[in-house]
Amino acid sequence: MIEVKAFVVGMLETNCYLVYSKGQNTGFLIDPGLYDKRIKNTIEKEGIRIKNIINTHGHADHTGGNKEFGYPVLIHEYDNELLKNPPKELAFFADMASPAVPASGLLKDKDIIKEGEIELEVIHTPGHTPGGICLKMGERIFTGDTLFRDGVGRTDFDYGSEKDLLNSIQGRLMVFGDETKILPGHGPGSTIGHERRNNQFLC
Repeated sequence: MIEVKAFVVGMLETNCYLVYSKGQNTGFLIDPGLYDKRIKNTIEKEGIRIKNIINTHGHADHTGGNKEFGYPVLIHEYDNELLKNPPKELAFFADMASPAVPASGLLKDKDIIKEGEIELEVIHTPGHTPGGICLKMGERIFTGDTLFRDGVGRTDFDYGSEKDLLNSIQGRLMVFGDETKILPGHGPGSTIGHERRNNQFLC
């Protein structure tokens, strides 16, 4: 049985997701924006062996806990530079001063990240950052800062692109069924159907 636990961390209230197999005691940590003892305590209490941290993109509010948690890090190849050199504006606002951690592996579109019964498909969704990704697990998608409930990610960075972001959402996420759940990088969860009908950026 696969469990998903969400933890809200840091000044920017980033959703960090702990995904693990209850039976096999293995799992992944998605977007640890800050080291948080609640997460560490849960990992230890459940006896989970974390295979990797997966960063949906290279912004400090999603990567700030990488070093202190200490697990091998995966990120899309196009955001590796952001991981090595966190954007100064986001590091400042997120109060992230921790040293950058080099990636242990670089991801590409359609890669499958697998451990036991857990299988995550990488969906490359550039726009918020060049290497932004979503992770599809069955009928759930971890959308990072690509798609929120009633909103979309910022694109007002030098490397951002509103056109690319909207193309990513329409072409890579809206193809899934209405019942598909989204678990975003900030704020409450939603479904593809709700966003198709109500998200002002997509209507």
